[in-house]
Amino acid sequence: MMSAARRSGLPTSEEFAVWRAYIQTVEILRARVQADLHTDSQLSEGDYKVLLELSEAEGKSLRSSQLAAAMEWERSRVSGQLGRMEKRGLIRREPCVDDARGSHVTLTDEGARAFRASTIPHLQAVKTYFVDAFTEAQLALIGETTAALRAHLDLPPTNDRAAE
Repeated sequence: MMSAARRSGLPTSEEFAVWRAYIQTVEILRARVQADLHTDSQLSEGDYKVLLELSEAEGKSLRSSQLAAAMEWERSRVSGQLGRMEKRGLIRREPCVDDARGSHVTLTDEGARAFRASTIPHLQAVKTYFVDAFTEAQLALIGETTAALRAHLDLPPTNDRAAE
């Protein structure tokens, strides 16, 4: 039987408690992984995401709009991130030949070195703070839960990439 709270479109107090605990825990988890990433490699989470996408792209280059879509970020957020990374020599931006409004973003040698140096410590932090907390069955359930939530939010399925 459906509760009055569900009929009214509001979560029950128990459902809201689960939401709050989930959000608070994810925020702490992300902060710890980000802190380790920065300590180990001087890269921000945004730096790492850009470098990951470019390292997997054909020719180590993507249009900025493709990069924004792949990262599920707004173009303005990507633009600011790329500006900071370009100043540090991690990426290079060049105008698109076929579209004056767009740009190609290319991983530099320095960016590739920074990404390679950060990957093992980043994966170790993910394992320590996240993977090690669960059994294989729990991890599988988290994967199913994430897929269901993404489908509910009309988001595309995630790629199964080991370096994220």
